[in-house]
Parts: sequence; structure tokens; C-alpha cells
Amino acid sequence: MVAKKGSVRKAAEELHVSQPSISAQLKLLEEALGDQLFRRSGRNLVLSEKGQMVLSYAEEIFSTGRELMNAVRQRPGKRALRLNIGLTDSFPKVIAFQILKAVFRLNEPIHVVCRDGEIGPLVHQLQMHRLDMVLADEPASSSLKARAFNHRLGHSGLTFCAVPALAAKLRRNFPQSLDGAPALLPTENMGLRTALESWFDTKGIRPRLVGEFEDSALMGVCSSGGRGFTVVQSVVERAALKQYGLRKIARVKECGNDFYAITADRRVKHPGVVAITDHAYSEIFA
Repeated sequence: MVAKKGSVRKAAEELHVSQPSISAQLKLLEEALGDQLFRRSGRNLVLSEKGQMVLSYAEEIFSTGRELMNAVRQRPGKRALRLNIGLTDSFPKVIAFQILKAVFRLNEPIHVVCRDGEIGPLVHQLQMHRLDMVLADEPASSSLKARAFNHRLGHSGLTFCAVPALAAKLRRNFPQSLDGAPALLPTENMGLRTALESWFDTKGIRPRLVGEFEDSALMGVCSSGGRGFTVVQSVVERAALKQYGLRKIARVKECGNDFYAITADRRVKHPGVVAITDHAYSEIFA
């Protein structure tokens, strides 16, 4: 609660206990762990690096405790299968949703936990067995110094799209029609942007950039406001266009990227991971 509220006083008010009681408990915990869990930032307390790790474990402990109480009080029978998934920040959420459908079709109770982050920290959590798999649009490289195995799920081209009026205009004389057209694109640090820039160069076109986004969902929402054309992965074209109210301009197979499931073991064992990879191979990227 101190981590969430940013101070011992606010935590004490939330928990209806005295401030000295919480301070004493924190001191005992830090002594037991042999490290400081908080550092002061202005008037607030913020988690140290060790504190962030401890909090993540604590949240899992509390979550398991809640599962126990639910099982005892309300859910007699088989315990839900827990699946912890890491999603890289650049992994398209529309594709993630389509992939996760396979898990919820399993004939057993399932509890899915999804965490976003950069590929490095996620792969290290995978190595510590705090994640069962990581979904990424790039493979885990040897530079991460972590034992991980890349399972290529497939490749997707790109579909250029926009609101109906703009799509109808840009559909004529594509791709030259994109030259000077308003564009909403991924940020420069994303692999998809590199692929797009390379394709633009080969076609001799230069769109007018009006927005850059790390979040593909936000990029789609902004495009639905008529601010410019954007791109979605062709494998989820129908779902993405419907979600954002966009229309297809054109589909480009040679411009796109690969998608991976990263695991700590060479052989996929977790039933949820098996369901996801099989679904991706047979349906999404088939």
C-alpha cells in the first residue's frame, strides 16, 4: 500500500492503522531482505529496483491467496490453470487478442495474466519462470544473455488503411498516392517503421508524417479520427478495420514483420502455450 499511495501516511489512512506500525513493519521487512525497498523522491516514497521486484512477487502471493479463498468459498472443483504471458510494447494488441482466443477455448478453467514491457526485462522474467511465454515481433537475441528459445509463429504483410473518404482517394494510383499524404506511423525505434521506411524508399515516395506511435491501438484510434492513413497487420485486417471503422487502401505483402513466441524451454509444454502456438500456426498465420 505504501508503494501504491507513495507515502506511509496515506497507506496508514487506507489501512486504518498507525503510521509507526507501518514504518516498523517496513523496517523489519527491509532487515529480513537485507536491502532498502524504498527511496525518497521529493515528498513521496518510490520503490527501489529491489522494491519493484519484491512488490511483483507480493502481488503474485496475494493473487494466489485470493484464488485460494475463491476456491474454498465459491469454486469447489479443479483449480484454474494459470498462464503468465509477457507482451512486448510493440506487439499489436489486435493480434494478441486473436492469439489469446485459443486459450479461452480450452476445456479447463484458465486464469491469464498479461504483462507489457520491453523484450529484455520480459525475457529475464521468463528465465526466472515468472512468465510462461513472451509474445514479440522480434526474436530474443543472444545479447540479452538469457537462455530463451524463439518459436516463429509466422509473418504478416501490411494493410494500408484510412477513414472511408481518405481511403477512396488514396486507393487511386497507389502507392504514389501516398506521397505527401498525411500519415500516422509507428515510432522510429520500432522494427515495423524500419520496414516501412525501406519500402517507401524503394517506391520513391515520402508521406507527410503527422503522428508517431509506440501503441498500435492508439495509432488506429487516431486514424479513425481522419487524421491520416495508417497500417495494420494483414493477418488481422478484418478485425482491425472493423474495430477502428477504417477501409482498406491496399495490401502489401512484401512489407511487414515476423512474430514470435519466446519460451524458456525448447519444447513447449504448458497447455496454454501449446494452444496459442497451434492456433497461430494453423489459423492466424496459415
